[in-house]
Amino acid sequence: MIRRLLVIAVLTATASFWLTACKSGPDSININGAGSTFAYPLYSMWSSEYVKLHPGVQINYQSIGSGGGIRQVSAGTVDFGGTDGPMTDKQLADAKTKLGTDVLHFPVALGADVPVYNVPGVTADLNFTPNALAGIFLGTITKWNDSEIAKANPGVSLPANQIVVCHRSDGSGTTYVWVDYLAKISPEWKSKVGVDTSVNWPVGIGGKGNEGVAGFVRQTPNSIGYVELIYAVQNKMTYGQVQNASGKFVKADLNSVTAAAAGAVENMPADFRVSITNAPGAATYPISSFTWMLVPRDISDKAKGAALKAFLQWGITDGQKLTQSLSYAPLAKPVVDKELQALTTLHY
Repeated sequence: MIRRLLVIAVLTATASFWLTACKSGPDSININGAGSTFAYPLYSMWSSEYVKLHPGVQINYQSIGSGGGIRQVSAGTVDFGGTDGPMTDKQLADAKTKLGTDVLHFPVALGADVPVYNVPGVTADLNFTPNALAGIFLGTITKWNDSEIAKANPGVSLPANQIVVCHRSDGSGTTYVWVDYLAKISPEWKSKVGVDTSVNWPVGIGGKGNEGVAGFVRQTPNSIGYVELIYAVQNKMTYGQVQNASGKFVKADLNSVTAAAAGAVENMPADFRVSITNAPGAATYPISSFTWMLVPRDISDKAKGAALKAFLQWGITDGQKLTQSLSYAPLAKPVVDKELQALTTLHY
């Protein structure tokens, strides 16, 4: 039943949701969060399960994009944020000035950006080289039968139709992951566009949220966009394999996303801010990422802080059992162990 409700939510392009752990009452604890649409299905399922264990906690999470999540947690208008692109040093410093305390990053799962497309007459899972993806989103590759695409897909009849590019219109961690990858594999992208949750796109049409991009591509012939893997799976969209740093064409799945994090698990920084795009290894999917929950180190309402801490601790432990059903990869034990230690530094 939970999975059915999740599918309906994604297909109807819900921009926000009310995660209710119990009916609101005078003794209920209200926790407010906002941010990542990449992680929206995960937070939705987690809350639905958490309610069964901890009645009396009400959680509201708005799926507004990682940029919005960073802004709201930094301004103190929500209790936690969700992001797929780690905050910059400047963002962290600005947040500390506003809040009077640090904002900490806690990885909650692993996911992947995938290239989704709608090419009439083409049902194959296309292969995309790094040059092809960079060229399409730079606007230098404009036709589906361009030689850079064709050479990676022998035997596939590609039309000479104009490529219609769709990207995110809002501040987005999904965008951050996508452009972080493009900047690593394309010097032109790095110098002309760069990396951020919002960029000045050289070409394309904007869609709001993963839901908006998925909906646009489904409805628009000859289009291509990028979404978090769960949105492609739940919407039954065709998505391509991407050539990794070892030269292998790999499709995003639990194993290839987990493989991408292998190096980071061994060398996880103390603040958990790490990029795993274009990671080495023949089995890795190259456009993978952690997704983080952002929480202040101090919360004045200690009861609320204790409830938030308990929810986060459950999410990175027992909640990991629910990730795979949503096409997220679970956290490795060494990362969880390190996070449990970091939880002890929260002042609530």
